[in-house]
Amino acid sequence: MNKCTERIYNGVIRENPTFVMMLGMCPTLAVTTSAFGGFGMGLTTTVVLVMSNLVISLMRRIIPDGVRIPAFIVVVATLVTIVQLLLAAYIPVLNDMLGIYIPLIVVNCIILGRAEAYASKNPPLLSVMDGIGMGLGFTLGLTLIGFFRELLGAGSVFGYEFIPEDYRISILVMAPGAFFVLAFIVAARNKLMNEKEEDACTGMCAGCPSADKCGALKEGVND
Repeated sequence: MNKCTERIYNGVIRENPTFVMMLGMCPTLAVTTSAFGGFGMGLTTTVVLVMSNLVISLMRRIIPDGVRIPAFIVVVATLVTIVQLLLAAYIPVLNDMLGIYIPLIVVNCIILGRAEAYASKNPPLLSVMDGIGMGLGFTLGLTLIGFFRELLGAGSVFGYEFIPEDYRISILVMAPGAFFVLAFIVAARNKLMNEKEEDACTGMCAGCPSADKCGALKEGVND
């Protein structure tokens, strides 16, 4: 796996900002009452994330360490303003749906975190790929949560109705529903990843991060 592919995999699977790192929870819980809202918020954040990573990586050698965080915020705020104006001009429906959560992208932990942890220390291409990976992971997370909340709570997805009104779970489109859906998806993701790690066991228990949970190691100790 080359470095560019690794950055994509890292953002979508290994360090997914929604399901693994639990970052950006404010928009995650607030705008995911529909799949369209989650998808739109995810793509908007991805555009800002990719562009901010690129700009900060290009400027990494000229930004003084003492003012790097304010400099990052200025870059991100400028990009968010541009994106918000473009949304208002060309996609007003999405702009109205996301509302105040578009300006709040400026202080999104994902964007500032990647700027500080990766873009400010790595070349532009890898920083862009890191932004794409994290952005896709965030978009996937928000879209999945919005999909299940809208499907089970409102009975429809992207305007198409699937579930009759009598069988809908209305609490899922309310505030507590976001926590329930997020918890179930995280639990399912952890279950699948744990099973994958166990299936990939090589028998080399020493140094294995899953050794404390591995049945093979426990059996070896008992023997």
